[in-house]
Amino acid sequence: MRVVLADDTMLLREGVALLLAEAGFDVVGQAETGEGLIESVGEHHPEVAIVDLRMPPTHTDEGIQAALKIREQHPDVGVMVLSQHADVGLAMKLLDRGTEGVGYMLKDRVADLDDFADAIRRVANGGSALDPSIVSQLLSKRRDTGPMDDITPREREVLELMGEGRSNRGIAEQLVVTPAAIEKHVTSIFVKLGIPQATEDHRRVLAVLTFLRR
Repeated sequence: MRVVLADDTMLLREGVALLLAEAGFDVVGQAETGEGLIESVGEHHPEVAIVDLRMPPTHTDEGIQAALKIREQHPDVGVMVLSQHADVGLAMKLLDRGTEGVGYMLKDRVADLDDFADAIRRVANGGSALDPSIVSQLLSKRRDTGPMDDITPREREVLELMGEGRSNRGIAEQLVVTPAAIEKHVTSIFVKLGIPQATEDHRRVLAVLTFLRR
């Protein structure tokens, strides 16, 4: 799986590149700026582009801007944004156009190579990978009365793990229950959120977007 990587700090960039190589990824391009990453994507056509949230020249949201441009110009390329801190506002800016092929993870998670590699693969395959700290902050925010109020605590746990991009089997393993039990919870969530019949993947995206936006 081909990956391009952008971070303005050379040591961090090289460190992530080494970890990715160890996990079996082929790092085909590196860049120091968001614009450089966009050019690298056009040149190498990777499955995933990984970018630091804060890049030159202003070190604010250049990584998000680069990710959005890549999604617009190369919709088949997944994008993973890495951040030092959980910024809910910027995460929502990234996710507002859809969760397919998008990830937002804290840099601390890179140390858990297996989990980080799994997140990258989910993004490459059109799924999502949202850092648990972002999901927790979104769930803890006060909301107006709405369909989320009918969600049970267990369904909220399932929805939180859905928000991280995990499959039913992955959620079952995390909660130590059977996949069949998770399927029942997911069906109940769809009903309570008023999500119409469609493909399973489409309904999951709508469910995640519903709780993120609330």
